[in-house]
Amino acid sequence: MDEQDWIILKVLYEKKNITKTAESLYISQPSLTKKIQQIEKEYQTEIVKRGTKGVHFTPQGEYLAQCADEMLNRLQQIKDTVSNMGEEVSGTLRLGVSNYITRHKLPHLLKLFREQFPKVNYKVTTGWSRDVFNLAYNGDVHIGMVRGDYQWSDSKFLLFEENLCVASLEKIEIRDLPSLPRIEYETDALLKTMIDNWWSGQFSKAPFIGMEVDKADTCMEMVVNGLGYGILPSVLVQDHQNLHLIILKDKKGNPIVRRTWMFYHEKSLETKIVKEFVEFIKKLDFKSTI
Repeated sequence: MDEQDWIILKVLYEKKNITKTAESLYISQPSLTKKIQQIEKEYQTEIVKRGTKGVHFTPQGEYLAQCADEMLNRLQQIKDTVSNMGEEVSGTLRLGVSNYITRHKLPHLLKLFREQFPKVNYKVTTGWSRDVFNLAYNGDVHIGMVRGDYQWSDSKFLLFEENLCVASLEKIEIRDLPSLPRIEYETDALLKTMIDNWWSGQFSKAPFIGMEVDKADTCMEMVVNGLGYGILPSVLVQDHQNLHLIILKDKKGNPIVRRTWMFYHEKSLETKIVKEFVEFIKKLDFKSTI
């Protein structure tokens, strides 16, 4: 089996559907079916059964699908090692990056890095910080950029810190928040827990949610237009001088801080592109980089 075969097994196991798998891999259904038949011939066993609701894996097929991640990671390690043997810094740098950093930081960071190392390619996976953390932990990416204090036992580097704050167009008081319309947004579980814990320590009633939006950037725009208040990380509102900000504080009067980290496995520094990128990030004033 080659790399494409393992990718097919991985995606088919996730989708459980021939049509969706073919679409995801940009191949025709007949080509996908032929590939599956070749795998079955190689192992002399049936690996999937077609049904009215998609495909079902046989025990043998399920075992092979579960091996797919391990095999793909091993193949990637081999590629990284081969690329690392040359004098030049080249190869593919795999990054897992939280949504905020992807939108506001990453394009410029990669532009600066590419100016130094033009032969490096990138594979970037974005998502909520918890998902990025899992990618880094499992070795699916070389480096994870994660917002929040997740428990990480390997190498890490603090990128920046920020306060959480109540942001509003008009001046408001903390004591009035339960009766004022709050703009709620989707975010990672760790930040939501921080906000909820602060709220429950301040008030005995639930917030009045006047609007729900998809992300923090959208929440900020609604706040700027006077449609309610939001509880937001300070990096999102620091450039809006017309907003009134109240820094959230814990029971001891200390500002509630959210940290953003770069996580990586120390062993991965044996790969030139990873080592160079880590050193590059450590030299930057990450928070001010645009």
